[in-house]
Amino acid sequence: MSLSLRRLFRKEKQERRILRQIERSGDRLQPEYHRATPECPHPERWHMFDSMTAEAEVLEFLRTIVTTIKPELVVETGTFSGISTLWIAEGLKANGRGRVITCEFDYEIYENARARIQASGLAQWIELRNESSLDMKVDGTIDLFFSDSDMPIREQEIRRFLPQMNPFGLILMHDASSHLKIVREAALKLEQDGLISAVLLPTPRGLVVAQKREGRK
Repeated sequence: MSLSLRRLFRKEKQERRILRQIERSGDRLQPEYHRATPECPHPERWHMFDSMTAEAEVLEFLRTIVTTIKPELVVETGTFSGISTLWIAEGLKANGRGRVITCEFDYEIYENARARIQASGLAQWIELRNESSLDMKVDGTIDLFFSDSDMPIREQEIRRFLPQMNPFGLILMHDASSHLKIVREAALKLEQDGLISAVLLPTPRGLVVAQKREGRK
């Protein structure tokens, strides 16, 4: 088995283990336990539902961005349990317009998210797809892009969807701490290549807030 396949197998096992825990205990808010980093020395001041879903404060930030910029089209990659999708959808509902297209590659995890979304009362704002972000086709201009899928493909995702980004829209990339490195380095490379302008927020797992450079006036 190749190294990349082993890494993916381990990741899937972790995701399914977390989903089993959610089934047993529900969505339980707890202190964030990601390791301290130079930019975020006190991660325990943040909160999380689990180690895969974005920190609760990042979810609040995400929902507030939706209500602030009023996007017509949001694209999210890496649905996982669907919690972040629902926070986005809550923002869209508050706006009274827009939709979020979200994708999950793993069928078992997709089915779990589908059940949560169907039971949420927010399904009308959400289009859930069982496919890879690198295969997904989206029509229209993207106003908000939330990249939260498998970390090694985040740079490819951004490059793939960047031509469809509204120049005044926002790109968010989760898991960009100095400890995790892969996403952080991808964002900085995209910036060095002149494709985006990025800000690194000092959250426990790290969050990039970016805008594409082309087309800005």
